Amino acid sequence: MPRPVQWLLSLVFIAQMYAAMALAAVIFAIPSILSRNMAFVGVHTYANWVRWTAAILIGLRSEVRGPVPQTEVIIAAKHQSFFDIILLCSVLPRPKFIMKRELIWAPFLGQYALRIGCIPVDRGKRGAAIAKMKEDVAHGNAEPGQLVIYPQGTRVAPGDAKPYKVGTGLLYEQLGQTCVPAATNVGVFWPKRGILRRPGLAVLEFLPPVAPGLPVAEFMKLIETTVETASLKLMRDAGWSD
Repeated sequence: MPRPVQWLLSLVFIAQMYAAMALAAVIFAIPSILSRNMAFVGVHTYANWVRWTAAILIGLRSEVRGPVPQTEVIIAAKHQSFFDIILLCSVLPRPKFIMKRELIWAPFLGQYALRIGCIPVDRGKRGAAIAKMKEDVAHGNAEPGQLVIYPQGTRVAPGDAKPYKVGTGLLYEQLGQTCVPAATNVGVFWPKRGILRRPGLAVLEFLPPVAPGLPVAEFMKLIETTVETASLKLMRDAGWSD
């Protein structure tokens, strides 16, 4: 498809995506206040709508591979764009995220994030941020669900390098839970910035779980190697070259 046409279709897709977010937020507002379960219904409905319209409007199909975690686990995921959040929210029964505190002020998104148990964390000095994150997680862990954390702390475009932050390892140590790494190639099709969305097959892959009990340094090395290797393979399979 010619690039200008794909750009226009991408614009239409993005516009309807945010309109659908507002509509879903209104439809599920009262049910979500009454029941956390209904907040998850709203999140799942919206995420699957985005996946479906992405395939129809811009030719961006999506696939989730590997066993989807159903129990209380930590998910250490590669983060490349908003679309990997959508894929996680479409399949995880009760996803909750470690998220930037400023996102709680985002219309609709912030209110639902808090309702499903997401944990806002201040970005500050490294030590203070980790301590606050551990405190917030220890408090928020009473809400059942799959705790998603992005070890690199931000979206990382294909080809860019960002260190894996030790906060993920400290949470793994503190909570004593299994950690499921997750790889993705969504950044090949859905960039951090800009309008254009490319057609293709976006994949989120859940990788073999890591049992609790590893030393933090060993855990961090294992997670980084596992996620980066699998993500690189998915991106290359999608036609990306480094």
